[in-house]
Amino acid sequence: MVWLMVSKRDWLDAGLVLLAEQGAPAVTIERLAERLGLSKGSFYHHFKGTGGFRTALLEHFETERTTRFVEQAEAASGDRLGALLKLVLAPGPGLGLEIAVRAWALQDAEARAVQERVDRARVAYLTEVSGDAGLAQALYLIVVGAGQVVPPLSGRQLKSALELVLGRRK
Repeated sequence: MVWLMVSKRDWLDAGLVLLAEQGAPAVTIERLAERLGLSKGSFYHHFKGTGGFRTALLEHFETERTTRFVEQAEAASGDRLGALLKLVLAPGPGLGLEIAVRAWALQDAEARAVQERVDRARVAYLTEVSGDAGLAQALYLIVVGAGQVVPPLSGRQLKSALELVLGRRK
């Protein structure tokens, strides 16, 4: 018999992918266990239940999609804004995840509180690195809006929109 060691982070990463692909209602213990090829008992080794998992998932989202981005932009030498935008535009579940968390926040007070905190932190950091609160707000609104139109903007379209605003700044 082969024992598969799955960490709390593995469960949370799988949760973010499932959330991005199918939305908050799809994030169930059964679907996560199936995705990871594990029993539900393994889930309870790390979490006290669905509520505990959802709280941890929202914290993980904030850490991975905000705190880590700020830390990486700060570690970049020179252009912090450019480094941040590269992270935002990188391929991956980012846009789908952002859409899913915003949709979740419309129906859940805990998700809404996290989304509000994330939005404030992101705009504050953009203001710090750009030196312009209005520009920071415009950049953030473009990124958020890119995921809200149907169909969402492609990465290339989003990059062009951001460059247009940044180009007018010079």
